[in-house]
Amino acid sequence: MSTQSSPTFYQSLVAGGVAGTSVDLLFFPIDTVKTRLQSSQGFIRAGGFKGVYKGIGSVVVGSAPGAAVFFCTYDTLKRTLPLPTEYAPVTHMIAASVGEVAACSIRVPTEVIKTRTQTSTYGSAAQSSLAAARMVLSTEGIRGFYRGFGSTVMREIPFTSLQFPLYELLKKRLAKFLARPLHAYEAAVCGSFAGGVAAALTTPLDVLKTRVMLDLRDPTKHAHPTLAQRFRQIYTVEGPRALFAGVVPRTLWISAGGAVFLGMYEWSIRLLAGTPV
Repeated sequence: MSTQSSPTFYQSLVAGGVAGTSVDLLFFPIDTVKTRLQSSQGFIRAGGFKGVYKGIGSVVVGSAPGAAVFFCTYDTLKRTLPLPTEYAPVTHMIAASVGEVAACSIRVPTEVIKTRTQTSTYGSAAQSSLAAARMVLSTEGIRGFYRGFGSTVMREIPFTSLQFPLYELLKKRLAKFLARPLHAYEAAVCGSFAGGVAAALTTPLDVLKTRVMLDLRDPTKHAHPTLAQRFRQIYTVEGPRALFAGVVPRTLWISAGGAVFLGMYEWSIRLLAGTPV
């Protein structure tokens, strides 16, 4: 890996799109189970194990552009941030954090539609992603698509600040141990481990994000609790275990997803660059 040149903007764009679409489509049923476990209405009422592909339409629309924006930003900042080599983890943290904020501008609207479709929030009135999008627009306007933007960013920045420096460190150490550049499948193993660690540690933030996105109260008529208030309410009313609702499927999903996401990204980069995969 250390001898490999940095990907171009075009390579990051295409490889990011391939990676994002691959992981989201492959692991969508696990994400549905995780979302229903975190729903305040309860797993069974949210749908249980039925219709685990509900909401997949929004993912198809948002996965490729969201991941493409992330990797274009991440790879560009890795090349251009004026920090010395010994501060590489800081560079990776900053690059990943900025990349996630940029990606969230695309990802959050599709997440709102996805979570509400997965949990049948609108009942029979919106059984598809398109119908759910229309319901959001008619009841909440454009701002409704960005419900939970702050909580999503608050989740993603700690997550990527853990995942990507760990991922880059593991790749560097493994390449040094093997005394050669890594293959895509070897980078995928590093991505799997880094993703699983970050996922488990940031589950409470993911629970908060899900609860905010599923809160249908009109903000003009009801004062919505702050994220700190939501956190305290879940902790005191439902107990600390509720903050880690869905931790097992989330960790398994993101661990396996990290392998697919970063493995497909590395594979696509090598394919586009004409180097061995």
